[in-house]
Amino acid sequence: MSNFLYLFRGGDEAYAKLSQEEKQAHMELWGQWMGGLREQGTLLDGLPLDKGGKVVRDRGDVVTNGPFAEGAEMVGGYLIVSAKDIDEAVEISKGCPIFDYEGAFVEVREILDLEH
Repeated sequence: MSNFLYLFRGGDEAYAKLSQEEKQAHMELWGQWMGGLREQGTLLDGLPLDKGGKVVRDRGDVVTNGPFAEGAEMVGGYLIVSAKDIDEAVEISKGCPIFDYEGAFVEVREILDLEH
């Protein structure tokens, strides 16, 4: 088994237009999906990310407010899952509620062991 990082991108504009009740219902879908992954032993970690932050460049000589990416490129959160290979990790990602929003996508990346 290997560990994979899901980076969730996009969908923020569509989500912002939802009513409070619709947002709550959507968050319940996330809870159900992640709960199922947790029960299967697939979900290792994951959290949403704040929209703000800082970008550090040149070993700290330049620090700016950010990130300032296009809406579809903004990373909104992450999960770490365990899967036998990238194909299985991709299959697992297909159930993600982020796909309810046009332009949203999941980037799936294997987490490498530094010792190999």
